[in-house]
This record gives sequence, C-alpha cells and structure tokens, in this order.
Amino acid sequence: MRILIAEDERDLNHLIAKRLRDAGYSVDACYDGEQVFDYLSCAEYDAVILDIMMPKRNGIEVLGKMRAGGSTVPVLLLTAKDSIEDRVTGLDAGADDYLIKPFAFEELLARLRVLLRKPVTEKSNVLTVGDLSLHVDTRRVFRKDREIQLSSKEYALLHYMMQNAGIVLSRDKLEQHVWDYDFSGGSNVIDVYIRYLRKKVDEGYEQKLIHTVRGHGYVIRQEKP
Repeated sequence: MRILIAEDERDLNHLIAKRLRDAGYSVDACYDGEQVFDYLSCAEYDAVILDIMMPKRNGIEVLGKMRAGGSTVPVLLLTAKDSIEDRVTGLDAGADDYLIKPFAFEELLARLRVLLRKPVTEKSNVLTVGDLSLHVDTRRVFRKDREIQLSSKEYALLHYMMQNAGIVLSRDKLEQHVWDYDFSGGSNVIDVYIRYLRKKVDEGYEQKLIHTVRGHGYVIRQEKP
C-alpha cells in the first residue's frame, strides 16, 4: 500500500512517515498544497493523509480540486481544529475521515486500515483467493490452515494483488503501489518478490494461484482444473 502525506510541520511529517514505513506501508511526503498535485500526477496512491493548514493551498482546497477532478482516493484529514463546523466542512468537501491533532499513532494506523479496507469490502476484513486468505487487520496470511510468514514488502505485494484478484497487473503498476520514490532497487525487483511469494504461497500445492501473463504482468486467481 502506497500512502502520500501532505503535512507542512516537517518533524511531524517525518515522524508519521517513519511510523507508516515501520508498519509496512510505502510512503511519499510533501509539505504544501501545490506539491500534492505533483505527486498525484506521477503515481497512484491508496490513501492520502492531508493536513488542513498548509501553505500555498490549504487541505480543503486541495481536497476540493481532487474530487472535482474525479479522484476517489481515500483521504484522511489532519486538523488542529476540533469544532463541529470544521469537521463538517472537511467531510462535505469529500474527506473520508479526519483526525484531530494531537493524535495517537495507533489511532492513525487503525483509521488508515479502515480506509484501505473500504474499496475491497464493506463487511469483511478478510481477502480470499481459493484457499488463500489474508486478514487485513492482523496482517496474517493462511493457505488452508497453514500460516504463511511474509516480510512487509511480500505482504504489501500480496495484499495489493489480492485486492485486485483476477486482474492482470503490470510490473510498473505493482511497483508503484508497493515501493515509494526513495526506492533504489533493481529493475527486476517485482520478479524477485513474485518468486518469493510463489515459494511461500504456491510451493507444495497442486493448485497454483500466482500466474504470469507473458508480456503483461502477473495475476492472482484460482483457475479451473
């Protein structure tokens, strides 16, 4: 999952980014409202954390322009104002949720999990493909009754593929959603991590779930025998 943070308080920005990376997310960060659009034009994000009080464009203006342009990416607003009027203004502008400063990082992470779960299903926090299940809230993965231990990047890659089960995803699309701009790995990083996932998810099972579509990318799906 790739997150964009727009927060002009640099210490807070860096702290949020560190905590999110520690939690397994890929993170890009900017410091004013104009920069948000530069980042959004260059990458696809799974969620945006948007401070309301920022230079050049405030968070409400940014959010309004995003929604007017058709963006449906989940947005969590950060605000130092706790009046009902301010909260209503943010939600009416198209925010999916808001958090009042100061806040506990555990709450920020919990709210992000909810936002990222919504596009998948409103009722369940478990993704399934065949006998493979991924529990979003606990970050646990099972093939039948066997638990699979994954690194943070392996989990992020599998999570994104399972959110898009049945859809062929290009290497570029997978890389955009799992790695941020600070990544400096090789051009074959997706192929390497797909091999890691295949070894952990498919090895030893007759039914393979991760498939290569030559010339296009990868897909996770249960194929008919």
